[in-house]
Amino acid sequence: MPLEVRMLDDVRPDESAHEFLPGMSRGGLMPWYDLVARFRGLSRLYRRTVELAQIGPGQHVLDVGCGTGNLSREVLRAAPEVVVTGLDPDGDSLRRAARKLRRRRRGEVTLVRGFAHRLPVPDASQDHVVSSLALHHVPADEKERLAAEIVRVLRPGGSVTVADFAGDHASRHGHENQRRHVEPGHRPGHGPGSRTHDADNADGGIERLLTTAGLHDARALGRMPLLGDSVVFVRARRLA
Repeated sequence: MPLEVRMLDDVRPDESAHEFLPGMSRGGLMPWYDLVARFRGLSRLYRRTVELAQIGPGQHVLDVGCGTGNLSREVLRAAPEVVVTGLDPDGDSLRRAARKLRRRRRGEVTLVRGFAHRLPVPDASQDHVVSSLALHHVPADEKERLAAEIVRVLRPGGSVTVADFAGDHASRHGHENQRRHVEPGHRPGHGPGSRTHDADNADGGIERLLTTAGLHDARALGRMPLLGDSVVFVRARRLA
């Protein structure tokens, strides 16, 4: 029997005009996202993120910026009877995620349209928060609100595991781009004029973000080369 996937919309009226950057810069390109992900070998990234998160059977997991559901699908594959909530602002991506996740045979999934600055789960309800290749879409002020929300929703002893661009490309080429009058923060694959926020992650930026919010033992656990940069895997915990 196919997995039941609940779909919710948590966008408030005052958030209806809130801008966001889709995974392929324009919503119309999202049908190509999974093809690009396979071509780039991103399945290794999703597997590694879940391995580092150390998710156990029946635990509650929030996937922030879940997109078309690739990381959530890996969570369901790795841990029996896990309860997954996926959050993303792109309704079309969530519908694609639902079609894929319904092919699973175990677990429980809720997909929510909403924004990272307001996570759609109760206080201290999640054993894990995970996120892959989403943080560089979020401006610095919203990152701070997201980090505070992660602290709120994690159970004591719970963990957050983030895989995102380390910012090497942004910091290395920022001055060069300014000399060529190219907007810093542009990442290949996001289209002309798209502004990403990779530079916030540079030099331990993700670890600082999580530590400042009150999480503990924030550390980089490894890297993976991708798109002329590297993806860094960072994990932190809420104290029991």
